[in-house]
Amino acid sequence: MAALLGIMVTPVTADAQVTGGVGAMSIATFLAKADALRAKGPFALMSGDYKLLKAEVTGAAQAYRARLKGEQAAGRPSSCPPPRAPFNSDDVMAQMRSYPVAARGQTSVATAVAELFHARYPCGAR
Repeated sequence: MAALLGIMVTPVTADAQVTGGVGAMSIATFLAKADALRAKGPFALMSGDYKLLKAEVTGAAQAYRARLKGEQAAGRPSSCPPPRAPFNSDDVMAQMRSYPVAARGQTSVATAVAELFHARYPCGAR
C-alpha cells in the first residue's frame, strides 16, 4: 500500500490554499477505496479514485493549515507543526485505521488528518 499511495501525501506548506469540499469523505469510504486500489496493483495509478484519495488527504491538510493560521493569530494553536510537515501514506493509513470500525463511517478524512497533526506536532514538544 505504501508504494501505491507513496506519492499521495505531499508536504503542505503553511500558506497552502484551501479547496472546497475535500476532506469530507468518511474514513470508511476512504479505506474501502484505498483497499480496492491496492487490489489493482500498478494499474491503480490510472484510476480516478487514486486522484480522488490524494485530493482528499491533501485538501484536508490544506484546510487544517488554513484553520491553524487563525488559531496561531489568536494565540491558541491546536498543534505546532514545522512549516513543512510531511506525512507519508503509512502515517495517514495508520491514523485512519486507528479509529474503531463503528466510528469510521461518521469520521471524516479532515478529522483524521487534523488529529494526526495534533498527535504528531503537539505544542510545547519541540
